[in-house]
Amino acid sequence: MLSVQQPSSLEQRDFQRHFIDSLVVSLSMELTAISAIEQISPARWNALMGSENPFLRYEFLHALEQHGAVSPENGWAAQHLLLWNSDTLVAAAPAYLKANSWGEFVFDFAWAHAYERNGLDYYPKLVIAVPYSPVTGPRILTHPDYPAAGLRRAMVDGAREMTESLNLSSVHWLFTQTADTNVLSAAGYSLREGCQYHWRNNGYANFDDFLAGMSAKKRKNIRRERRLVRDQGLTLRTIHGHETTPELWAVLHEFYQKTFHEHGNLPVITQACFEAMASALGDQFVIFLAEHDSLPVAAAICLRSDDTLYGRYWGCAQDFDGLHFETCYYQGIDYCIHHGIDRYEPGAQGEHKVARGFLPVLTQSAHYLVDARFRSAVDDFLARERPAIAAWAADLTAQGPYRAEVLEQLPRD
Repeated sequence: MLSVQQPSSLEQRDFQRHFIDSLVVSLSMELTAISAIEQISPARWNALMGSENPFLRYEFLHALEQHGAVSPENGWAAQHLLLWNSDTLVAAAPAYLKANSWGEFVFDFAWAHAYERNGLDYYPKLVIAVPYSPVTGPRILTHPDYPAAGLRRAMVDGAREMTESLNLSSVHWLFTQTADTNVLSAAGYSLREGCQYHWRNNGYANFDDFLAGMSAKKRKNIRRERRLVRDQGLTLRTIHGHETTPELWAVLHEFYQKTFHEHGNLPVITQACFEAMASALGDQFVIFLAEHDSLPVAAAICLRSDDTLYGRYWGCAQDFDGLHFETCYYQGIDYCIHHGIDRYEPGAQGEHKVARGFLPVLTQSAHYLVDARFRSAVDDFLARERPAIAAWAADLTAQGPYRAEVLEQLPRD
């Protein structure tokens, strides 16, 4: 007699989940695109899972469009992807037709130049990302009543099909979180890794508790930098979005513009845009303001979710020793400890952050180039780039400020 082994209850649940996820993809769903986020209601967008992230909220994305930071003139033409089951919005993604590669922080200029040298157009391309924001997070927002894996696969496949149907060169998903990255990889997208520097909260009671895990030299240096700020008569305070005023924003916007002009960049976010974001996001909008003789002299502008603080912009009226480190790094760490926030991502790049408690973290993006020849060349490049970046991150971590026994206990991604 043939003996058939019955599947375990766990195996049955796994099969059922796989079947349901596959069924979602095959349902009669429709993928559409809108050229402005205001073409969908805020309630519908914000009802999707993932929109609790401040960068994915309707209000944040709408402010960028309403005040011109995101516009065809700046190389960002909204093409937000919406997945419908009848009249129910079941998934969405912030997407843009890009006429350049600025404001993305995953650099593909060399790919664009290669296309140009071969007489092909690289632009426009489709980018699924948060404009001007190198922050990892959800890129696919999903309806809580539908299997998320199936919705993600439908969106990933749909974005690629749209890219091909519109005769675009490529589609790029930037700073994806793990759940999205896994689906993109399974769907045949090429994965790319980058490196940022993040701080993780190890249940610290206060800032001194954080410093206790460092080598004596690094601990002494940080205390010296903080003392320099105090000795220059500088004071710092934290302001949330609902506590700001137009008068304060006039000063903060001058700081922002000055920094961008000094680095040869275009400050595309207007004062009105910042005000709209701060008003809408409230406690999710965090400002560390430095004052001298009761006058604002510098500020760091951040956003926060329930578990992460994100550093976005810095600016100052004049230079003070140690003030950048205090405003952009140490105030944020203090804030995370006080509010029980797990992680602080202070922005892209900057190896100098390692000495101040921020360790290398690999970031993810996924790419699909329609032209098979260029896709093969990019895959070859990425296969060589990934281990080099991983080795770089491992070396920096080993050289970091934490004592060896403390480093082993720190939370990791």
